[in-house]
Amino acid sequence: MFTVHLAVTWFMVGLIWVIQLIVYPQFLRVGAAEFRAYHFSHCLRIGLMIVPLVLMEAGSAAWLFYQGLRTTPFLISLGIIPLIGLSTAIWQAPDHTQLMQGYDKGVIRHLILTNWIRTLGWTARGVLLFFTGA
Repeated sequence: MFTVHLAVTWFMVGLIWVIQLIVYPQFLRVGAAEFRAYHFSHCLRIGLMIVPLVLMEAGSAAWLFYQGLRTTPFLISLGIIPLIGLSTAIWQAPDHTQLMQGYDKGVIRHLILTNWIRTLGWTARGVLLFFTGA
C-alpha cells in the first residue's frame, strides 16, 4: 500500500507543478470573451482527474496510519494534507468560483500566488515520503 500512496502523491506533485507553472498562468492569456467557457471546461476536467486522486491519496494515507506506520516523516506528511485542503477551501475554490463569472486578472493572480501553498505542500509530502522508510 505504501507504493500506491507514494505513486499517487508523486503524481499529484507533478500535476500541481504543471498547474502552477503552465495552466494557471495561461488563464491570463485566454481572451475575456472565451474565458468563462475555457475556465468551466478546465474546472470540470481537472476535477474529474483530481478528486479520485485526492481520495486515493487520503485513503491510502489513512490505511497506512491504521496499519501502524508512524515514522516522523510520514506523520509530518500527514499533517500537510489538511493544510492543502484548507488552502483549497479558503483561497483556490473561492477564486475559481469568482472566475466562473468571467475573466478577472486580479483573481487569477491571487489564484497563482496562493496556489504556491498547495504546490509546496504536495512537494514537501512527496519528499517526506522518500524518508518514511516503509
